[in-house]
Amino acid sequence: MSTVKTDNELLKAFEVLQKKEWVDLTHTFGPDSPHFSAFDDAEFTTLFTHEDGFFAQSFQFPGQYGTHIDAPIHFVRNKRYLEELELKELVLPLIVIDKSKEAEENNDFILSVDDVLKFEEEHGKIEAGTFVALRTDWGKRWPDKEAFENKDEEGNSHTPGWGLEALKFLFEERQIKAVGHETFDTDAAVDFHKNGSLVGEYYVLEQDTFQVELLTNLDKLPAKGAVIFNISPKPEKATGFPVRSFAILP
Repeated sequence: MSTVKTDNELLKAFEVLQKKEWVDLTHTFGPDSPHFSAFDDAEFTTLFTHEDGFFAQSFQFPGQYGTHIDAPIHFVRNKRYLEELELKELVLPLIVIDKSKEAEENNDFILSVDDVLKFEEEHGKIEAGTFVALRTDWGKRWPDKEAFENKDEEGNSHTPGWGLEALKFLFEERQIKAVGHETFDTDAAVDFHKNGSLVGEYYVLEQDTFQVELLTNLDKLPAKGAVIFNISPKPEKATGFPVRSFAILP
């Protein structure tokens, strides 16, 4: 790609970005992809073919399908819909907390405040206004539904997640902006079963911010220094929608 020679500050920044590595954090999804158990499989239908003069399709799926963004209204009454999120909220400095080894050894791993503090001992304090992603490498199980749900003989799922106290610490003490993870839910499955609800997810969205679920390729990112972009369509009064999340590396 040819570069544009200019004194324009914005275009100079664009030239810099074009030279960086870009990492797709989004799963390709379809009718057979893993999804939250309460939802039906997606339906992709061909409406017209090239023999009709053009190729067009119809897509039917819940807003929370594939790699997706949850708006605050998804769990909390009187909070914002997807269309009300500002563009600058969706592009943020990215922090990646790597707990992939722990999640592999214990599928019921729950991130604690101590885990966050140990991360900071190695990488420095987590800055305000950042997007914090929890890396568990769960995304590598995609698109195997059985492996992704990871159910035991009694039908209970075992998946890692955020601890409520860790989330409170990050939002209230570190003033972060948003979070993301590789699983269906914010909460670990064992916490959901214990609490009877997704208390972590409710807490995040209660902050009137968003989260991104079912991220992938977090293993290709540094702990700090990257920037995440979370780009989605703008349906009216949507509680969430599939998102094209990607990161630009430093």
